[in-house]
Amino acid sequence: MRERDIGAGDRVAIVLRDSPDFIAAFLGAVKIGAIAVPLSTLVRPEELALMLRDSGARLVLTEETASLLAEAGAPVAAARVREDDMCFWQYSSGTTGGPKAVIQLHARSLAPAGAHGRHIVGLRPDDRVYSTAKMFFSYGLQSSLMIPLATGASVVLDAERFSAQRAWAIVARERPTVLYAVPGAYSALLAAAEAGETADVASLRCCISAGEALPAPIADRWRARFGLSILDGMGSTEIGYIALSNTVDDVTPGSSGVPVPGYEARIVGDDGRDVPPGQPGTLWVRGPSAAQGYHARPERNAATFRDDWVVTGDRYQVRDGHYTHLGRDDEMLRVGAQWVSPLEVEAVLMSHPDVRECAVVGRMDRDGFTRPCAFVVAGAGGRPSPAELIALAAERLPHHKRPHWVELVSELPKTATGKVQRYRLSDDRRR
Repeated sequence: MRERDIGAGDRVAIVLRDSPDFIAAFLGAVKIGAIAVPLSTLVRPEELALMLRDSGARLVLTEETASLLAEAGAPVAAARVREDDMCFWQYSSGTTGGPKAVIQLHARSLAPAGAHGRHIVGLRPDDRVYSTAKMFFSYGLQSSLMIPLATGASVVLDAERFSAQRAWAIVARERPTVLYAVPGAYSALLAAAEAGETADVASLRCCISAGEALPAPIADRWRARFGLSILDGMGSTEIGYIALSNTVDDVTPGSSGVPVPGYEARIVGDDGRDVPPGQPGTLWVRGPSAAQGYHARPERNAATFRDDWVVTGDRYQVRDGHYTHLGRDDEMLRVGAQWVSPLEVEAVLMSHPDVRECAVVGRMDRDGFTRPCAFVVAGAGGRPSPAELIALAAERLPHHKRPHWVELVSELPKTATGKVQRYRLSDDRRR
């Protein structure tokens, strides 16, 4: 980078799979005062091209150019930077639209190590970390690089795309003590184990989930099978890492837990005021790892970053001091003049032993009214009928929350980071 006149403020795009080369490229860019921009190796070429243009990167490091890293030998002096200088950009994963570059600052980049890494995981130098979330993803970058590096722990890096069979083999071989994964990965790991895959968790002392809400049935089945709780938490690229979390001593399946020490949370109504306890509203968060804002997105900045608060766009309510995720604000369903949380319906359907994954969206019936529609991925044990699942919902949900349709599908559309893209399932077809 230095030999190519890359310097302070220049963007360096890193399109590398998880590896020591990725870490060297990221830390090298940051050390000379450039801005590291990790980009997904899993997106379509046109999406990658869009992010490269948007970032204005002066240098792109790929698998083909990574060999240059081995040729460097001279010491590299650290650039003098201020706390509020840009450190790296990370693109949001685009669950509800196109990706946006989120700007992270030097002073805030290590905050998650002292917050979640210390208070929730209690990470130690003798820990060995394995994250199924890749480092181009905010969750993976902190879990596989920043937090372990600051703590002195070791990491297990896997360059290949996640598969449950491969992940179980890595756990058996490398013996990690801490596992970070997204809910979809835990679901796949559990399904593989239930189908007969060897699943040895003897080395694990802590399992962390983030990226989207972990369904309570998955958490319960994991606990019943392996004797380990999954500490589910809520974070975002804009917040910088996990800001709400369950803890070892306080696990509430289906909940995002409580604010991590150093973070604050509010539930805000449409009028901009905090709602009474128990009422739903939009989650606002502030804390030491929050981003500066978006690159070249003034309207989105104004909507998302307000004073020190990050407006998450997630619908939450507080129950007994614990924050429960109801869904994205723009994914909540208005059925018969009443609000319906897709996550609540999904949790009921996923309690069926033959349901592996589920996503609920709104669909218009023949009369033009919005009704819940469930897309279901069957597990390895069997294939439940739509009528069977509708009957299950009828036992546990009020009439307006029950799915009007159930469609069995082979897979759900997801981002490169494993989040379900419900908007791609939505349509206005009348049924």
